[in-house]
Amino acid sequence: MTTSDEPPAAPVSEAELVRRHADLVRRIAHHLAARLPASVEIDDLIQAGVIGLIEAVRHYSGDRGASFETYAGIRIRGAMLDELRATDWAPRSVHRRLREVAEAIRAIEQATGRDARESEVAERMGISLKEYQEIVQDGARCQVLSLDVGGDEGNQTLDAPDPAAGPLDELQRREFQDALVTAVAGLPERERLVMSLYYDDELNLKEIGQVLDVSESRVCQIHGQALMRLRARLLDWKEMQAAA
Repeated sequence: MTTSDEPPAAPVSEAELVRRHADLVRRIAHHLAARLPASVEIDDLIQAGVIGLIEAVRHYSGDRGASFETYAGIRIRGAMLDELRATDWAPRSVHRRLREVAEAIRAIEQATGRDARESEVAERMGISLKEYQEIVQDGARCQVLSLDVGGDEGNQTLDAPDPAAGPLDELQRREFQDALVTAVAGLPERERLVMSLYYDDELNLKEIGQVLDVSESRVCQIHGQALMRLRARLLDWKEMQAAA
């Protein structure tokens, strides 16, 4: 039998793990901040993220099947989202108008069997096209973090699965993500492209505008329209889940 002459590695302290991953907190904070209104303070996100990192250090177990950085990233982002939801920087009037848009899109698509057009949604809501486009721009800002498929209080978020989640929670989240993937695949081509460039390729609105040769404001409208359409289509999924 041979033995190694090298001593076993000393365990890393909690403080050292937090120090090593401080840059991860800042990266996630800046990534989220780039998609939020200027009124959201990045220092608040970082502060919440550090709390998430500390929780990750205290609760991580290597047998969960995820690396520490993956696990910590989820906990950090989740802590930042919790902070944003707690402060609720979007006025209730915005949430109400977004629900109205989703309901109008859903009604039109159920009646026609095709994608609802902007002009049709505006007409059904009794507002101008310009006002409708302003609402969906607000939707892009407010729903970049979560996709509300519930009522006044209920949100089904698009967060990555928590490795510590129980089997039932994980199953429900997977079912939601499957429904979301299907809904995204069914978006009109331009909306689907914007979603891909924004979330998969992580381009900002200005960069997407250069790809599509449209203004940054128009990209924001297309993004918001896609989110509203997804929200409308996932209402059916929520109702089926409730009836099951």
